[in-house]
Amino acid sequence: MPSFKNRSYQKELLDGDAIPFEAIRQNMAELDTINHLLGGHRITLKAIRALIGSHPGKIWHITEIGCGGGDNLRVIQNWADQHHIKVVLTGIDINKECIAFAQSRVANSTIRFIQSDYRDVQFEEKPQIIFSSLFAHHFNDSDLIQQLRWMKDKCTVGFFINDLHRQPLAYYSIKILTKVFSKSYLVKHDAPLSVLRGFHRKEWQALCKQANLTSVSYQWCWAFRWLIICRK
Repeated sequence: MPSFKNRSYQKELLDGDAIPFEAIRQNMAELDTINHLLGGHRITLKAIRALIGSHPGKIWHITEIGCGGGDNLRVIQNWADQHHIKVVLTGIDINKECIAFAQSRVANSTIRFIQSDYRDVQFEEKPQIIFSSLFAHHFNDSDLIQQLRWMKDKCTVGFFINDLHRQPLAYYSIKILTKVFSKSYLVKHDAPLSVLRGFHRKEWQALCKQANLTSVSYQWCWAFRWLIICRK
């Protein structure tokens, strides 16, 4: 039985090198479905609405680090179009196969994708909002503290993180669901492990304190997610 007391630092398969494009494609497509069915996209939009607040008239530059297949940005684009909100969207990911898949899904979109370590990207103008979704748990605590500082420094309005709650029901539920329904060996292996690499509220509070963040909110959201919002 796995321990849920402390975070796991076992590497996920997706963090490895030379993964075939077809395996990446299947993994990204299934993660998009999981985000739709289990509320991940809903949480992302909740944070966007909170940060945009009562100022929807301007053009909002929103950047996602660790964007994977770009499904979050496509959802934001569709939502913004429906609500007549002007957005410029940028996705950053170090994995060239993820970027290739993301670009293949937005042939007629204005979403821009950049293959790079997020720390190496230079913005001509800082985006108002930076966010990550299911990205933070890939890092150890010291690297994550640096990431939190980077996100605060590079945005002008605020940033948010949408990531997993380390909890037994979340672990066993996703383990069973992916075993039954998934066709991706990456998803079957990495989804349960992602939960073990997830967080408790006190861990987020400690990380944010070490990153010298203020004006931070911590919200538990269904299904087993933490939404961390930091305003400048």
